[in-house]
Parts: sequence; structure tokens; C-alpha cells
Amino acid sequence: MSKVVRFHRTGGPEVLQLDDMQVSAPQADEVLLKINSIGLNRAEVMFRSGQYLETPELPARLGYEASGIIEQVGSNVSQFKTGDKVNVIPAFSMNQYGTYAEKAVLPVHAIVKQPASIS
Repeated sequence: MSKVVRFHRTGGPEVLQLDDMQVSAPQADEVLLKINSIGLNRAEVMFRSGQYLETPELPARLGYEASGIIEQVGSNVSQFKTGDKVNVIPAFSMNQYGTYAEKAVLPVHAIVKQPASIS
């Protein structure tokens, strides 16, 4: 289980709620990430309020950016391994993925290795 920030209707920050969700195993081109930190940005505010490029499919998740540690990799993932420290870049639909969570499955194309110089 993972705590996940979701919203069941569009609106201001008051629509956000913390849900317990089962986290699935990563598919072929995905990784399971234990999230240490997230980024907050304007796109997520617009998505939550229903003013973004795409309409949220409710209940919806949030989050484009994060850093964390890979806990599991999908079958096609060879460039990362369990224990790698990585960052997540905005390269997916929030209707499919989100980073406002303790753990999240994310597409491997949105994952980059965290430089050793960053704590």
C-alpha cells in the first residue's frame, strides 16, 4: 500500500485527499519508485483545477517531478536497477501516472539517474 494524493473533483487545494492505494508491479517499460521528494509546479495546479491541456480522469493523481530510489524494474528495463537514485522528469500524462505518493510506478522514459553531486 502507498499513500497517494488524489482528487475526486476539480477545484482548489481543498479537493486534494490522501488515499491508501495498492501499488502494482511495474510493467515492461516501467519502474517502481520509492519517492523521497516531489516538485510542485503550475501544470499540476492547472490540471487539478481542470484548466490544463488535458481533462483529468477522476479520481485523478498529480505530479510530474520527483526524486527517489528504484525498488523494482519492469522486464524491458536494463539501464536502471533496484537501489538506483533517480529523478523523474515531466514526460507523461498525469491521467496515467503521478508522483504525489510514497511509491509510484512510472514510465522508464521519464527517469534519469540522479547525479552523485546531488544529496
